[in-house]
Amino acid sequence: MDEEDQLIQPQDQSCWATLPDVCLRRVFWWLGDRDRSRAALVCRKWNQMMYSADLWRYRTITFSGRPSRVHASEFESALWYVKKFGRYLEHLEIKFLNPYNTVLTKKFQVTMRGLLSCLGKSNNRLKSLSIQHLELDRLVWRNSIRSSFMKSLSFFLKKMGKHLNYLSLKGARLTTEQGCHILNALSYLRNESTVSELNIEDCFSHHLAVYSSPQFNKTMAMFRNLVSLTLNYNCISDELLENLCDNNTGTLRTMNIKCHIHDPHGQVIWGMSWAKLARHATSLKVNFFFERVMKYEHLVRILLQEIPIRSISLRSCYFSDPDWSMRPTLTDLLPTFRHTLQKLTFEFNNNHESLDDELHLLILSCRKLFYFKIWAFLDVKFVERILKSREEGQCALRTLKVRIYTNRYETNEEDRTLREIYRKYRKLIDSELNYFVIAYPMM
Repeated sequence: MDEEDQLIQPQDQSCWATLPDVCLRRVFWWLGDRDRSRAALVCRKWNQMMYSADLWRYRTITFSGRPSRVHASEFESALWYVKKFGRYLEHLEIKFLNPYNTVLTKKFQVTMRGLLSCLGKSNNRLKSLSIQHLELDRLVWRNSIRSSFMKSLSFFLKKMGKHLNYLSLKGARLTTEQGCHILNALSYLRNESTVSELNIEDCFSHHLAVYSSPQFNKTMAMFRNLVSLTLNYNCISDELLENLCDNNTGTLRTMNIKCHIHDPHGQVIWGMSWAKLARHATSLKVNFFFERVMKYEHLVRILLQEIPIRSISLRSCYFSDPDWSMRPTLTDLLPTFRHTLQKLTFEFNNNHESLDDELHLLILSCRKLFYFKIWAFLDVKFVERILKSREEGQCALRTLKVRIYTNRYETNEEDRTLREIYRKYRKLIDSELNYFVIAYPMM
């Protein structure tokens, strides 16, 4: 035994020296990059553990869009990581948060060019890629910078597209032509894409009527293995539903559809198109997320009875309109889906109308409803009515989250009543419910 081994493996070893690999790997899992590098200097065994593939399969790289000394090394460390451990990557998530100026977008573009180039050369196991919140339609992205980034991404997807199962371009905000160009790279030199989960929520800029684009429908026809599809309602058309019915009925399980007030959402979709898709894709569940699209006349045109809806989220973001009423939606529209609805999320300003009775009846009518979340003006006793119904087996709720808006700064009275309600139903709440209720001054 030479002098080095004597130093590394002393006669009286500590428990760390004999730690099983599975335990040591778990310790390394919780360490950051800097601490892992330091730990790798301890001994040969720990150095080998540093290069265990299990440690580097998942990676989230977040670039700050604000100039800061604290974040200055983010771009360099991202390249360091990919060059050293990129070959092990299976799931990569990249975020670029609120870029402040063109200097930072240029730096991001150059970094991503090196990062994607390195991955394309060394990695053949990447299954999941997520690049989020780029907002490429902002002025801080000069045309030359945007074009260079898209060129690097397209080249990478052409090479790695055959390996990918999941792709997210959430928040990219591209033109229809640019977005289709990126998506077409997934099926380069092939007639179809192997991606099974696709997230193109806010991939296209606001105000674009993507549903009317033949190019978009032609691009979506390339996807033949979709299990989950997330997109905006301004992408939905009879042609898209027909494509999904022809190419993905054996696999399609989930559609997540976001409808924003600034996205065009006045297109007419035939109920028979949804009915045909639901009839062929028998396991399909559709989740709707509405942002400030709250009026009954708009919702009733979108939420057709032929759609197999699993969840609905309606958020007004504190928007208030005295001429708007939520009552018709609660009493006439949503009960249409009482046999399929499992999740309901509401956030609206109903200061001008009381909806406690309508909400309670809706919950009782949806026998499969297990998740209910609401932020609204409610009577505190509404919570007690829901808990009583749950105790008597009239509903199947497992999650109840309520924020009760009030018009007073002080909520002492509401808080006291909520504590009494909790004590009364404590056994039910602690054993069977994910429960969060709070009174909140809405001033």
